[in-house]
Amino acid sequence: MKVRRPDIKITINEIVEYWSYQVYEGDLSIDFSEAHERCWRCGYKSKLHKCHIIPYTLNGKDIAENLVLMCRRCHREAPNIDDKDFFWDWLKAQRTSFYDAYWTIRGAKEYEFIYNESVEAAFQRCGVKDNHLDKVEELMKSAMQKTIIHFGEGRLNPSTIAGVFRNIIIDFERKYCA
Repeated sequence: MKVRRPDIKITINEIVEYWSYQVYEGDLSIDFSEAHERCWRCGYKSKLHKCHIIPYTLNGKDIAENLVLMCRRCHREAPNIDDKDFFWDWLKAQRTSFYDAYWTIRGAKEYEFIYNESVEAAFQRCGVKDNHLDKVEELMKSAMQKTIIHFGEGRLNPSTIAGVFRNIIIDFERKYCA
């Protein structure tokens, strides 16, 4: 029979209060004024998990200095290693300057991994310019209608976003570069 671990007693506000004096918020995807409601990795407003820096199963304590706040999705991707410096290096490397942009950026990186070309370079190659943004927006709406969100996720995953970028680029080339 599996034994359930005790609930973490420390509050979200206590975690935010502690880290607001320890870490420069510019190194994270959040502003400390919204750190109690936005994931510290991706910046999305979400139900937050109390994520251990040193995992509980590796003797990490349920104290503010060993906890950060992340959405379920980011919590699942967090490193599970007894190395707080690596954890912070990982968290800081993930930061984005704009709320709600993290997963789109990940989708662009996925696109580049698959096609060995950045989304920006692909747009330039097929002739997308600033005056084409209305056409790109129209193509994006069409591409989004051909997607679904995985059950339980709440938003598109990076590979789906990469596919949306691919469809926009192909459709732009087909419609406006023929």
